[in-house]
Amino acid sequence: MEKKAIYSIGHGTRSAQDLLALLQKFGILYLIDVRSVPHSAFNPQFNQAPLKAFLENNNVHYVFMGDALGGRPKDRLCYKLNGKVDYSIVKTRPFFIKGIHRLKTAYDKNIPVAFMCSEYKPEHCHRSRLIAAALYEQGINVMHIDENGALKDHATLAGAL
Repeated sequence: MEKKAIYSIGHGTRSAQDLLALLQKFGILYLIDVRSVPHSAFNPQFNQAPLKAFLENNNVHYVFMGDALGGRPKDRLCYKLNGKVDYSIVKTRPFFIKGIHRLKTAYDKNIPVAFMCSEYKPEHCHRSRLIAAALYEQGINVMHIDENGALKDHATLAGAL
């Protein structure tokens, strides 16, 4: 049996119902929230508690992994002197390696998952530049659900980054 890809998606300004429709369209049963802070001042439907309740009421499991795979780690060693996150350092940290291992385990078990952040466009987000890149390096197929609900293969997207 061919393995499903691991998906990524950004909530942007979608409605919760639109997000759910995309998850259902691609057969995703687990949404992995990789936001460092699972809160949205502009889109409260994506705050952690209401999002989790909404998804679970619609048979999609919510899993928070922003502490392991978030784009703004708490580990100060992950930051350059100018305050920007250095993804090459993040990739070496135990918390990130453990988070990637959890996603790889889901992939190996063919569990349909998508990891989510807030940014619509995957090429502008740590989903592609950090998480998908690390998965891709391990031979895992990652498909990004873009701002239009279309799929972008990470292999193709990576060439454009």
